[in-house]
Amino acid sequence: MRTLITGAAGQVGHDLIERLHAQGDEVFATDMRLPASPDPRAQWSTLDVTDGAAVEATLDALRVDRIFHLAAILSARGEANPALTYAVNQGGLYNMLEGCRKTETRQLMFTSTIAVFGPGLPDPTPDAVSLEPTTMYGVTKASGELLGAYYARRYGLDFRGVRFPGLIAASLPGGGSSDYALYFFIEGLRSGRYTAFCRPDTRIPLMYMPDGIRALLELSAAPRERLRRSIYNIHAFSPSARELAEAVAAAIGGADFDFDPDPVRQGILDSWPNRLDDANAREDWGWRPEFDVEATIHALIPEVRELLRTHPEAFADAHAG
Repeated sequence: MRTLITGAAGQVGHDLIERLHAQGDEVFATDMRLPASPDPRAQWSTLDVTDGAAVEATLDALRVDRIFHLAAILSARGEANPALTYAVNQGGLYNMLEGCRKTETRQLMFTSTIAVFGPGLPDPTPDAVSLEPTTMYGVTKASGELLGAYYARRYGLDFRGVRFPGLIAASLPGGGSSDYALYFFIEGLRSGRYTAFCRPDTRIPLMYMPDGIRALLELSAAPRERLRRSIYNIHAFSPSARELAEAVAAAIGGADFDFDPDPVRQGILDSWPNRLDDANAREDWGWRPEFDVEATIHALIPEVRELLRTHPEAFADAHAG
């Protein structure tokens, strides 16, 4: 299968390339700027998803079977520049959908997010509730869900997506409001201390990256007739920030973690669900997480240790407390 990934230079893209290549796909990877050491398992090119003509030309030239559309600006960075976030997240998706329509690309996989939700929702939060996001990131993802569903109805595009929890991986955080979770690992191992930008009782859905990648691939491969929805919640675990900090500290042999909430980021976190109800994903395409919080900590600590050893310069200024 010929598969294109947009926004492929990030951690999701890196891990997705690895999995797609392993299953035999011919992988094409694009981003605004190529990574310093592009993964040789993919064919790389630059692409600005806000340039509709460039998107159409790329899809016309590659004639891929499916697209994993990852290109986006995340929540905290998005609040610093809402106009750019709208252009990349909303305009970029529109251009990809139009490109699919014009080139008859069969499937577009969309990465949505818990940021589409607003405060005051049931716990756990089901798929079908009123979406009232409080950030430009959430607004663009919620409207992206609706836009993709329109293209599915109007033009027959196979549009599917998952609402990701906060993803945790051994990489430099990318500007999301859930980054505090990864900083416990990075700063706990690097300096033995970290002051989180959230309250200790903050509780949001989190997921280890390999589970997130597997969810994308499993949903993409699921028979269309089994799917009752285009967009699905997926869930793994929801520890409080204090619970996660204490578990990480115990696993690494001690660390000094503290909390000093940043009003902007805390407000974003408070608007998100505590837990997601993923019953539809479990029933329709057999979704099950493989990593709970303990398994995630056990797997992630050696990965972060190795990154700190091999790329210390990348993490020297990682502290965002």
